Amino acid sequence: MSLELVGGTREDMLGTAITSVGNAEGSPVRIPAARYHSPEFAALEHERVWPRVWQIACSLDHVSQPGDWFEYRVGRYAVLIVRGRDGELRAFQNACHHRGNVLCTGSGQGLKNLRCPYHGWMYDLRGQLTGVPSHKGFGKDLDRGSLALTPVQVDTWGPMVFVNLDPDAMTLAEYLEVVPEDAASFDLDSFRCVASMKTEAPANWKLVADGFSETYHVQTLHREMLGCMDDIDAGQTIWGHTGVSRQLYGVASPRLVRSDDTTIWQSFVRTQGERMGITEPGETPPVPAGSSMLELIAQKIRDFQRETKGIDLSGWSARQLLELQQYNIFPNLTVLITADLLQVLCARPGATPDRAELVGMTFEREIPGTPRGRPFDVELPLDQVDFGLVLNQDIALLRDAQRGVQQPGFTHLNLSCEEARVINTHRNLERYIGIEPSEITGGPAR
Repeated sequence: MSLELVGGTREDMLGTAITSVGNAEGSPVRIPAARYHSPEFAALEHERVWPRVWQIACSLDHVSQPGDWFEYRVGRYAVLIVRGRDGELRAFQNACHHRGNVLCTGSGQGLKNLRCPYHGWMYDLRGQLTGVPSHKGFGKDLDRGSLALTPVQVDTWGPMVFVNLDPDAMTLAEYLEVVPEDAASFDLDSFRCVASMKTEAPANWKLVADGFSETYHVQTLHREMLGCMDDIDAGQTIWGHTGVSRQLYGVASPRLVRSDDTTIWQSFVRTQGERMGITEPGETPPVPAGSSMLELIAQKIRDFQRETKGIDLSGWSARQLLELQQYNIFPNLTVLITADLLQVLCARPGATPDRAELVGMTFEREIPGTPRGRPFDVELPLDQVDFGLVLNQDIALLRDAQRGVQQPGFTHLNLSCEEARVINTHRNLERYIGIEPSEITGGPAR
């Protein structure tokens, strides 16, 4: 599939960096607001997007041992991911070929076969039909081979498991474009999923995902971060299905008129001090001669990982520890990576266009060879979830944001080049849904 971006073609814009300074020429990019609340548009997404895209389903830690299973749901679709007795990872549409009842729900371990709880049809972990109670009633020509479970594409990137319901879709490697290569230096295979959290969000899934796709809102919603984050020079690159923003921490935002080492330290501790094992700012530690606060914070992260977990991060530079790689993978996935951190956020459609399901997965780097264990999975109501200071601020805004996009006088979003990854999501939606000509207007002058 080709991709055309606002203000340029695939050839002259893909793979080029966009900074927050952007292009002052041209006009705002306008996107129809109805996409965030229209039942008709949501129906098109369910019909033409979710059955055809690669989407994260779970972690390898959820399905690491023979007999492990995990049911992934998105809208009305259900996929059953299982680890076979032969160690192979497989996925199937979660429907018995007798009368369509689902086979397994939730997740678990020790599965020896798949037995429909309704009438008892049985399948092995390769999806083959192995047992039919009272089979004589179906006649002598019952073709068990043709009644195997419908396979679903399944593949992995690092410790993340992806599925695609379309048997003819491109491979995951093709879909992810250059992202795995771009992130290769962080050795994602060393991360293990320790926990996942799921909650219902009072907003369209795109509105939730948009909050993890731009830094324009940092200066207003996350002012606590300005003391330790360069949100001006946070370069972005768009590749197609994917994009990235690189945000450097350990330095103050150029937006601040005055800042010093104390400003940086206090801001970093308040917003992500747990990475250093520190939760209260206290006194600002002195910066060694010839060094910087960025280097000092990086060293404290290394010290904390070594002292608490025996993890050696000496092979990663201070920049690799403090420059956050924020990858966006169409349609709904954000992957946050530094040398000591891997976090996944995804937003899925809810029961109505103004509801979504927000899932967060937390990974921790482990010593190579450490066996995988079962993550701690929890589903909580919105008022009980805690994703940390910054993400909690994003979540708290969702209800009012959804109410705003539904006002009759609000017909279009007006976006800047700083919101390039949000624009790219809508470009991809148009491609999959088949909207032609594009409904997106405006953009930089050519």
